Amino acid sequence: MGFFSFLGRLLFASLFILSAWQMFNDFGDDGGPAAKELDPQITSIQRFLATKIGNGVPKIDVKHVVLASMALKGLGGILFVFGSTTGAYLLMYHLLLITPLLHDFYDYEMDDPRFHRLLADFVQNIALLGALLFFIGMKNVLPRKSMKRKHLKTKTT
Repeated sequence: MGFFSFLGRLLFASLFILSAWQMFNDFGDDGGPAAKELDPQITSIQRFLATKIGNGVPKIDVKHVVLASMALKGLGGILFVFGSTTGAYLLMYHLLLITPLLHDFYDYEMDDPRFHRLLADFVQNIALLGALLFFIGMKNVLPRKSMKRKHLKTKTT
């Protein structure tokens, strides 16, 4: 059972680790393709915050968002392989922060072909989030191996 649990965690985390590795290789000076894809969403978030807060909103650098995404996916995936709940939490944070930005199906009409592709990716990320929640829940519910104390027999004299 232990080997299959490790293998399952390894296969699950390989999605995140390989994605982080690819982002690292493609990063370059401009942040790579991930930064180009995130740039319009980050710009719209900055505009929204500027209308609500004012001109005091700090500029969000897209390269920093990509670096944070790489770190969360890479470190979280590696820790998750070894059964760490910290790794699961890091992967959850990544999914919670990036999924609404990358898979914005709600910005398109149902007739648009991008709507269905983005919706499928959004639902897939929600399913991954559910698997991480299940892992954390099972880690908290399953009893740890407790040391059974031997009952000492009373000595009779």
